[in-house]
Amino acid sequence: MPSLNPAVAEIRRAVRTALESYRGTAVIVALSGGADSLALAAAVAFEAPKLDIRALAVTIDHGLQDGSAGVAAHAATQARELGLEAVVVPVAVDENHPDGPEAAARAARYDALERAADEAEAGPILLAHTLDDQAETVLLGLARGSGAASLQGMAPVAGRRLRPLLDVRRETVRAACIAQDLEPWNDPHNVDERYTRVRVRTTVLPVLEAELGPGIAQALARTAEQLREDNEAFAEMIEETIEDIVEHAEAGIAVSVPALVANPAALRNRIIRHVVSSEFGVSLTRAQTLEVARLVTDWRGQGPIDLPSCTAARAGIRLTFTAR
Repeated sequence: MPSLNPAVAEIRRAVRTALESYRGTAVIVALSGGADSLALAAAVAFEAPKLDIRALAVTIDHGLQDGSAGVAAHAATQARELGLEAVVVPVAVDENHPDGPEAAARAARYDALERAADEAEAGPILLAHTLDDQAETVLLGLARGSGAASLQGMAPVAGRRLRPLLDVRRETVRAACIAQDLEPWNDPHNVDERYTRVRVRTTVLPVLEAELGPGIAQALARTAEQLREDNEAFAEMIEETIEDIVEHAEAGIAVSVPALVANPAALRNRIIRHVVSSEFGVSLTRAQTLEVARLVTDWRGQGPIDLPSCTAARAGIRLTFTAR
Protein backbone atom coordinates (compact mmCIF):
# COMPACT_ATOMS: atom_id res chain seq x y z
CA MET A 1 0.00 0.00 0.00
CA PRO A 2 1.46 3.42 -0.97
CA SER A 3 2.35 5.73 1.92
CA LEU A 4 0.11 8.70 2.65
CA ASN A 5 1.31 11.96 1.18
CA PRO A 6 2.87 14.09 3.99
CA ALA A 7 0.85 17.19 3.07
CA VAL A 8 -2.42 15.25 3.12
CA ALA A 9 -1.45 13.64 6.43
CA GLU A 10 -0.62 17.00 8.02
CA ILE A 11 -3.96 18.52 7.07
CA ARG A 12 -5.96 15.47 8.12
CA ARG A 13 -4.18 15.47 11.48
CA ALA A 14 -4.96 19.16 12.02
CA VAL A 15 -8.62 18.63 11.12
CA ARG A 16 -8.93 15.51 13.29
CA THR A 17 -7.54 17.40 16.29
CA ALA A 18 -9.92 20.31 15.72
CA LEU A 19 -13.00 18.08 15.31
CA GLU A 20 -12.30 15.70 18.19
CA SER A 21 -14.48 17.60 20.66
CA TYR A 22 -17.43 17.82 18.23
CA ARG A 23 -18.22 14.10 17.98
CA GLY A 24 -21.79 13.33 17.04
CA THR A 25 -22.60 16.87 15.90
CA ALA A 26 -22.84 18.73 12.59
CA VAL A 27 -20.29 21.17 11.14
CA ILE A 28 -20.16 23.64 8.29
CA VAL A 29 -17.18 23.81 5.92
CA ALA A 30 -16.78 27.18 4.21
CA LEU A 31 -15.78 26.20 0.65
CA SER A 32 -14.77 28.80 -1.92
CA GLY A 33 -13.26 26.25 -4.30
CA GLY A 34 -9.74 27.61 -3.76
CA ALA A 35 -6.85 25.37 -2.73
CA ASP A 36 -7.07 26.15 1.00
CA SER A 37 -10.77 25.45 1.41
CA LEU A 38 -10.72 22.49 -1.01
CA ALA A 39 -7.93 20.80 0.95
CA LEU A 40 -9.87 21.50 4.16
CA ALA A 41 -13.06 20.03 2.68
CA ALA A 42 -11.22 16.89 1.58
CA ALA A 43 -9.77 16.39 5.06
CA VAL A 44 -13.16 16.94 6.71
CA ALA A 45 -14.76 14.46 4.30
CA PHE A 46 -12.19 11.89 5.38
CA GLU A 47 -12.21 12.55 9.13
CA ALA A 48 -15.83 13.51 9.91
CA PRO A 49 -17.41 10.05 9.39
CA LYS A 50 -14.94 8.55 11.87
CA LEU A 51 -16.22 10.96 14.50
CA ASP A 52 -19.91 10.56 13.62
CA ILE A 53 -19.98 14.17 12.39
CA ARG A 54 -22.32 15.37 9.67
CA ALA A 55 -20.43 17.83 7.45
CA LEU A 56 -22.04 20.31 5.09
CA ALA A 57 -19.98 22.34 2.62
CA VAL A 58 -21.37 25.85 2.06
CA THR A 59 -20.18 27.89 -0.91
CA ILE A 60 -21.00 31.58 -0.90
CA ASP A 61 -21.62 33.22 -4.29
CA HIS A 62 -20.84 36.90 -3.81
CA GLY A 63 -21.82 37.70 -7.39
CA LEU A 64 -18.84 40.04 -7.73
CA GLN A 65 -17.23 38.38 -10.76
CA ASP A 66 -18.50 37.17 -14.11
CA GLY A 67 -19.17 33.45 -13.90
CA SER A 68 -19.26 33.37 -10.12
CA ALA A 69 -22.38 31.19 -10.11
CA GLY A 70 -20.58 28.58 -12.21
CA VAL A 71 -17.54 28.66 -9.94
CA ALA A 72 -19.74 28.17 -6.89
CA ALA A 73 -21.66 25.32 -8.51
CA HIS A 74 -18.40 23.57 -9.45
CA ALA A 75 -17.11 23.89 -5.87
CA ALA A 76 -20.32 22.31 -4.57
CA THR A 77 -19.96 19.47 -7.09
CA GLN A 78 -16.40 18.84 -5.91
CA ALA A 79 -17.62 18.72 -2.30
CA ARG A 80 -20.27 16.14 -3.19
CA GLU A 81 -17.67 14.05 -5.01
CA LEU A 82 -15.63 14.07 -1.81
CA GLY A 83 -18.67 12.74 0.06
CA LEU A 84 -19.92 15.94 1.68
CA GLU A 85 -23.36 17.47 1.56
CA ALA A 86 -23.12 20.78 -0.28
CA VAL A 87 -25.14 23.93 -0.92
CA VAL A 88 -24.54 27.22 -2.71
CA VAL A 89 -25.78 30.42 -1.04
CA PRO A 90 -25.98 33.63 -3.14
CA VAL A 91 -25.50 36.87 -1.21
CA ALA A 92 -25.85 40.57 -1.91
CA VAL A 93 -22.73 42.60 -1.09
CA ASP A 94 -23.19 46.13 0.22
CA GLU A 95 -21.49 48.38 -2.35
CA ASN A 96 -21.55 51.30 0.12
CA HIS A 97 -19.87 49.53 3.02
CA PRO A 98 -17.75 52.11 4.89
CA ASP A 99 -14.73 49.78 5.05
CA GLY A 100 -14.67 48.94 1.34
CA PRO A 101 -15.55 45.97 -0.87
CA GLU A 102 -13.37 43.38 0.90
CA ALA A 103 -15.00 44.10 4.25
CA ALA A 104 -18.45 44.13 2.64
CA ALA A 105 -17.90 40.74 1.03
CA ARG A 106 -16.53 39.32 4.27
CA ALA A 107 -19.52 40.59 6.27
CA ALA A 108 -21.99 39.15 3.77
CA ARG A 109 -20.11 35.83 3.72
CA TYR A 110 -20.01 35.39 7.48
CA ASP A 111 -23.67 36.35 7.86
CA ALA A 112 -24.62 33.73 5.26
CA LEU A 113 -22.45 31.06 6.90
CA GLU A 114 -24.04 31.77 10.28
CA ARG A 115 -27.52 31.42 8.80
CA ALA A 116 -26.55 28.19 7.05
CA ALA A 117 -25.18 26.80 10.31
CA ASP A 118 -28.40 27.71 12.11
CA GLU A 119 -30.53 26.06 9.43
CA ALA A 120 -28.41 22.90 9.54
CA GLU A 121 -28.39 22.92 13.36
CA ALA A 122 -24.60 22.81 13.11
CA GLY A 123 -21.99 23.77 15.66
CA PRO A 124 -18.72 25.15 14.34
CA ILE A 125 -18.05 26.80 10.99
CA LEU A 126 -14.71 25.58 9.66
CA LEU A 127 -12.62 28.21 7.86
CA ALA A 128 -9.51 27.46 5.81
CA HIS A 129 -7.19 30.26 6.92
CA THR A 130 -3.56 29.15 6.91
CA LEU A 131 -0.39 30.24 8.68
CA ASP A 132 0.37 32.49 5.70
CA ASP A 133 -3.03 34.18 6.05
CA GLN A 134 -2.22 34.76 9.71
CA ALA A 135 1.14 36.34 8.86
CA GLU A 136 -0.54 38.67 6.35
CA THR A 137 -3.17 39.66 8.91
CA VAL A 138 -0.51 40.54 11.49
CA LEU A 139 1.44 42.64 8.99
CA LEU A 140 -1.71 44.49 7.96
CA GLY A 141 -2.50 45.20 11.61
CA LEU A 142 1.05 46.42 12.17
CA ALA A 143 0.78 48.78 9.18
CA ARG A 144 -2.49 50.21 10.54
CA GLY A 145 -1.01 50.73 14.00
CA SER A 146 -4.01 48.91 15.43
CA GLY A 147 -2.40 47.68 18.63
CA ALA A 148 -2.33 44.26 20.25
CA ALA A 149 -5.98 43.47 19.50
CA SER A 150 -5.20 43.53 15.77
CA LEU A 151 -1.71 42.06 15.96
CA GLN A 152 -3.04 38.94 17.68
CA GLY A 153 -4.47 38.00 14.29
CA MET A 154 -7.07 35.29 13.89
CA ALA A 155 -7.88 32.93 16.76
CA PRO A 156 -8.02 29.16 16.14
CA VAL A 157 -11.42 29.22 17.84
CA ALA A 158 -13.51 32.38 17.88
CA GLY A 159 -17.09 31.80 18.89
CA ARG A 160 -18.52 29.52 16.25
CA ARG A 161 -15.59 29.92 13.86
CA LEU A 162 -13.00 27.18 13.84
CA ARG A 163 -9.69 27.47 11.95
CA PRO A 164 -7.93 24.07 11.90
CA LEU A 165 -5.20 25.10 9.42
CA LEU A 166 -3.65 28.10 11.18
CA ASP A 167 -0.41 26.14 11.71
CA VAL A 168 -0.36 24.84 8.12
CA ARG A 169 1.54 26.60 5.33
CA ARG A 170 -0.20 27.61 2.10
CA GLU A 171 2.27 25.51 0.10
CA THR A 172 1.15 22.47 2.10
CA VAL A 173 -2.52 22.83 1.16
CA ARG A 174 -1.54 23.22 -2.49
CA ALA A 175 0.59 20.09 -2.29
CA ALA A 176 -2.34 18.25 -0.69
CA CYS A 177 -4.62 19.24 -3.57
CA ILE A 178 -2.12 17.97 -6.12
CA ALA A 179 -1.64 14.70 -4.21
CA GLN A 180 -5.43 14.09 -4.17
CA ASP A 181 -6.01 15.15 -7.80
CA LEU A 182 -8.13 18.08 -6.67
CA GLU A 183 -8.39 21.03 -9.04
CA PRO A 184 -8.79 24.26 -7.08
CA TRP A 185 -10.21 27.47 -8.47
CA ASN A 186 -7.69 30.29 -8.80
CA ASP A 187 -9.49 33.45 -7.71
CA PRO A 188 -8.26 36.36 -9.85
CA HIS A 189 -8.74 38.65 -6.86
CA ASN A 190 -5.87 36.78 -5.17
CA VAL A 191 -3.41 38.27 -7.66
CA ASP A 192 -5.06 41.66 -8.08
CA GLU A 193 -2.62 44.16 -6.59
CA ARG A 194 -5.34 46.74 -6.09
CA TYR A 195 -5.98 44.85 -2.84
CA THR A 196 -3.63 45.58 0.05
CA ARG A 197 -3.55 41.97 1.23
CA VAL A 198 -2.42 40.83 -2.22
CA ARG A 199 0.48 43.31 -2.16
CA VAL A 200 1.46 42.03 1.27
CA ARG A 201 1.38 38.47 -0.05
CA THR A 202 3.19 39.01 -3.33
CA THR A 203 5.58 41.85 -2.47
CA VAL A 204 6.03 42.66 1.21
CA LEU A 205 6.47 39.16 2.67
CA PRO A 206 8.86 38.01 -0.10
CA VAL A 207 10.98 41.15 0.44
CA LEU A 208 11.09 40.50 4.18
CA GLU A 209 12.10 36.89 3.58
CA ALA A 210 14.82 37.97 1.15
CA GLU A 211 16.23 40.71 3.36
CA LEU A 212 15.79 39.24 6.84
CA GLY A 213 15.99 35.52 6.11
CA PRO A 214 13.46 32.67 6.03
CA GLY A 215 10.88 32.07 8.71
CA ILE A 216 9.20 35.49 8.70
CA ALA A 217 5.69 34.06 8.30
CA GLN A 218 6.21 31.64 11.17
CA ALA A 219 7.63 34.42 13.36
CA LEU A 220 4.61 36.62 12.68
CA ALA A 221 2.26 33.75 13.49
CA ARG A 222 4.12 33.14 16.78
CA THR A 223 3.81 36.82 17.60
CA ALA A 224 0.05 36.60 17.05
CA GLU A 225 -0.19 33.59 19.36
CA GLN A 226 1.78 35.29 22.13
CA LEU A 227 -0.32 38.44 21.87
CA ARG A 228 -3.52 36.37 22.05
CA GLU A 229 -2.26 34.89 25.31
CA ASP A 230 -1.52 38.38 26.63
CA ASN A 231 -4.91 39.65 25.50
CA GLU A 232 -6.71 36.78 27.21
CA ALA A 233 -4.87 37.58 30.44
CA PHE A 234 -5.82 41.26 30.16
CA ALA A 235 -9.44 40.30 29.45
CA GLU A 236 -9.56 38.24 32.65
CA MET A 237 -8.02 41.09 34.65
CA ILE A 238 -10.60 43.53 33.24
CA GLU A 239 -13.50 41.24 34.10
CA GLU A 240 -12.18 40.85 37.65
CA THR A 241 -11.62 44.59 38.05
CA ILE A 242 -14.56 46.15 36.31
CA GLU A 243 -17.31 44.94 38.66
CA ASP A 244 -15.71 46.86 41.53
CA ILE A 245 -15.07 50.15 39.72
CA VAL A 246 -18.10 50.60 37.43
CA GLU A 247 -21.61 51.70 38.34
CA HIS A 248 -24.65 52.67 36.33
CA ALA A 249 -25.35 56.36 35.92
CA GLU A 250 -28.22 58.30 34.41
CA ALA A 251 -28.34 57.52 30.67
CA GLY A 252 -24.97 55.82 30.85
CA ILE A 253 -22.24 54.40 33.03
CA ALA A 254 -19.62 55.73 35.48
CA VAL A 255 -16.12 54.52 36.35
CA SER A 256 -14.15 55.28 39.49
CA VAL A 257 -11.32 57.72 38.74
CA PRO A 258 -9.11 56.67 41.71
CA ALA A 259 -9.40 53.04 40.58
CA LEU A 260 -8.40 53.95 37.03
CA VAL A 261 -5.45 56.01 38.31
CA ALA A 262 -4.31 53.05 40.42
CA ASN A 263 -4.05 50.80 37.35
CA PRO A 264 -1.19 50.84 34.84
CA ALA A 265 -1.83 52.69 31.59
CA ALA A 266 -2.27 49.52 29.53
CA LEU A 267 -5.03 48.21 31.78
CA ARG A 268 -6.61 51.66 32.26
CA ASN A 269 -6.90 52.18 28.50
CA ARG A 270 -8.34 48.73 27.99
CA ILE A 271 -10.95 49.35 30.69
CA ILE A 272 -12.00 52.59 28.98
CA ARG A 273 -12.32 50.85 25.61
CA HIS A 274 -14.14 47.91 27.17
CA VAL A 275 -16.68 50.12 28.95
CA VAL A 276 -17.50 52.09 25.81
CA SER A 277 -17.69 48.98 23.65
CA SER A 278 -19.88 47.05 26.10
CA GLU A 279 -22.24 49.91 26.90
CA PHE A 280 -22.52 51.69 23.55
CA GLY A 281 -21.35 49.11 20.99
CA VAL A 282 -18.57 51.22 19.47
CA SER A 283 -14.78 50.87 19.33
CA LEU A 284 -12.57 53.77 20.30
CA THR A 285 -9.41 54.60 18.40
CA ARG A 286 -6.18 54.93 20.34
CA ALA A 287 -6.32 58.72 19.99
CA GLN A 288 -9.85 58.79 21.43
CA THR A 289 -8.85 56.44 24.24
CA LEU A 290 -5.88 58.59 25.23
CA GLU A 291 -8.03 61.72 25.17
CA VAL A 292 -10.47 60.10 27.57
CA ALA A 293 -7.62 58.84 29.74
CA ARG A 294 -6.39 62.42 30.18
CA LEU A 295 -9.66 63.15 32.00
CA VAL A 296 -8.32 60.69 34.57
CA THR A 297 -4.58 61.41 34.69
CA ASP A 298 -4.32 65.03 33.53
CA TRP A 299 -7.62 66.67 34.43
CA ARG A 300 -7.50 70.45 34.60
CA GLY A 301 -11.19 71.14 34.44
CA GLN A 302 -11.56 70.37 30.73
CA GLY A 303 -15.09 69.72 29.54
CA PRO A 304 -16.82 66.70 28.01
CA ILE A 305 -15.35 64.75 25.08
CA ASP A 306 -17.60 63.76 22.21
CA LEU A 307 -17.13 60.12 21.21
CA PRO A 308 -19.02 57.86 18.80
CA SER A 309 -22.48 57.31 20.34
CA CYS A 310 -21.53 58.79 23.73
CA THR A 311 -19.90 61.62 25.67
CA ALA A 312 -17.15 61.22 28.29
CA ALA A 313 -16.93 63.70 31.14
CA ARG A 314 -15.21 64.05 34.51
CA ALA A 315 -17.54 64.56 37.47
CA GLY A 316 -15.58 64.66 40.70
CA ILE A 317 -14.10 61.21 41.28
CA ARG A 318 -16.19 59.63 38.54
CA LEU A 319 -15.61 59.33 34.79
CA THR A 320 -19.06 59.22 33.22
CA PHE A 321 -20.05 58.00 29.78
CA THR A 322 -23.46 59.23 28.63
CA ALA A 323 -25.40 58.29 25.50
CA ARG A 324 -25.61 61.03 22.90
